[in-house]
Order: sequence, then C-alpha cells, then structure tokens
Amino acid sequence: MLNYILRRLGYGLVILIGVNLITFVLFFTVNTPDDMARLNIGGKRVTPEQIEKWKAERGYDKPMLYNDAAQGSDRFTETVFWDRSVSLFLFDFGRADNDSAGDIGYQVRKRMGVSLQLTVPLFLLGLMASVIFALWLVMFRGTPVDFWGVVVCVVMMSISSLFYIIVGQYLFSRLARLAPISGYANGLEAIRFLVLPIGLMLVASLAGQARFYRTLFLEESGKDYVRTARAKGLKESTVLTRHVLRNAMLPIITSAGGSLPYLFMGGLVTESFFGIPGLGAYTIDAIASQDFAIVRTMVFLGSVLYILSNILIDVAYTWADPRVRMQ
Repeated sequence: MLNYILRRLGYGLVILIGVNLITFVLFFTVNTPDDMARLNIGGKRVTPEQIEKWKAERGYDKPMLYNDAAQGSDRFTETVFWDRSVSLFLFDFGRADNDSAGDIGYQVRKRMGVSLQLTVPLFLLGLMASVIFALWLVMFRGTPVDFWGVVVCVVMMSISSLFYIIVGQYLFSRLARLAPISGYANGLEAIRFLVLPIGLMLVASLAGQARFYRTLFLEESGKDYVRTARAKGLKESTVLTRHVLRNAMLPIITSAGGSLPYLFMGGLVTESFFGIPGLGAYTIDAIASQDFAIVRTMVFLGSVLYILSNILIDVAYTWADPRVRMQ
C-alpha cells in the first residue's frame, strides 16, 4: 500500500504542477501587472510612477518567466513565476495584492478553523441524515411513503440554496429571533451564529444526497444476497442496515470523500451571507476585489486537497471492502 500511495502522490505532484502553470498563464493573460496596479491603487489618475512603485513593492516588476539580466540560476528565480507560483509548493503564500488583506498564510491559518467549525458538523449531519432518510424510503419502497418522499426531494432540489438562506434568515432571525442573522464570535459563543447556517444548508443539501443514496440502496436491495437474507427470515431493517448499507459503502465513500476539500475551503455562499470570516468568505472577497494573489493561493490549496482526498478515498476502499487491493 505504501508504494501505491507514494506513486499516487507522484502523479498528484505532476497534476499540481500542470494546474499551477495553467493558473499562472490564465491570470497574467487576463490581467497584466500594470492593470492590477491600476485596480488596487484606484483613483481616476494613476501616474506611471505609482504603478512602478506598486509593482516593485510586490515583486511584479520582475520578468514573468525568464530574467535575461540575471546570471546563473537567478535567471529563473528572479521572476514573477518563481515568486508567485513556485513558492506555493513550499506553502509560502506571500502577501496579498491588496494592502488591507495582509499576509495570506496567516489569514489561511486563522480562517481555516472557522470554516471547519461550519463545514464539519454540516458534513457529518448531512451524511447521517441523508443515509437514514434514503434507507427509510427504501424500506417503504413501492408505497405512498416512498412516492411522496421522492416528490418532496425533487421539489427541494428544484429550490435554490439562496432561497433557503433568505427565507431562513427572515423567519428564524427577523421574526422569531431564535438566532443572529449574521456574524461570528470566538469560542463556545460561535454556536449561536453557526446553528442557523448549518441547519439551513442541511435542509438544502438533504434532498439531492438522499435521492442519490436511495438509488444505490434500491440497486443493492434487488441482488441475490439480499433476497437470500430475506429468505432466512431477517427483518427488513436488519437487511438494509447490515447488508445493503454495508455493500453500498464504496459509492458512499466516493461521494463523501469528494466533499472533503470543501471542509477546509469553506462554504463560499454560506459564509458570505452569514458574515462568517472563513476561507469561503475570504475567497469571495478576493474575487470581488480582484486580488489575484489570494485567488491563486485558494486554487492551489483546492488542488492539493482534492488530490489528497482522492488518495484517502482509495485507502478507505480497502477498509470498506477487503476484496479491494492496492495495486
């Protein structure tokens, strides 16, 4: 297994290098350092001296990929690509283009914990609720309970998550005053601010996940080993939990594992609407202000987490199904 993991890490590194190169080219094709300087300095009249000063303070005055004026290895290291892209592999994120945003590494470490407080409970509760609801529908398959349960899921899936957020804020914060409409506090006080967004996002995501798991469980429940279990006289609830659920673990792991990067990156829309200072809101603010240093860092971190989550999914397969072997 160790050789397999090391090989996958090697493949992941190649993918990460490719993503980094593409991201660098796209960013600096759309906006030149001069355009970035004008945007961040602001004002109607920006002098060439101000632009050059802004670029020099952030290292954008260097050549992009190759420095003809330098000697030896400095021809490659004294470039914007080395300072802004290669340094990411050392997790040296540097400073944001916008002075008010500060050190990116510090902000990532500070905000990651806030995002995890929101996303981890939402992930665990959503997984449990959707699996239980799907099993319940399968238990009553072919009955009005199953039919109307699917209808409710389709209706809920047809509604945008923004609707749940806006209506939930109005009902539970404006009218009932059960939770703050937005904001955040440290320590145990954060629970007051996180209960509402977690509850609303749980409702918004429940229907889609439940329908997916229901399809998996229905497929498994028609197989020979399930019919054999029923012929032995086992209760339907026992058949579903001990046999159907266990043999449907691989697609469940695949689905759940794909969500792991978002645990660290935070919820973009949720954090912005509820004023939660996590990585999701940090990314949205960077996009709005066109702070490319922060956006490039978030793209890099997202790629790293996605690669690691796929490796973790493969390892989890061996735990869920002993027949799976790492080759």
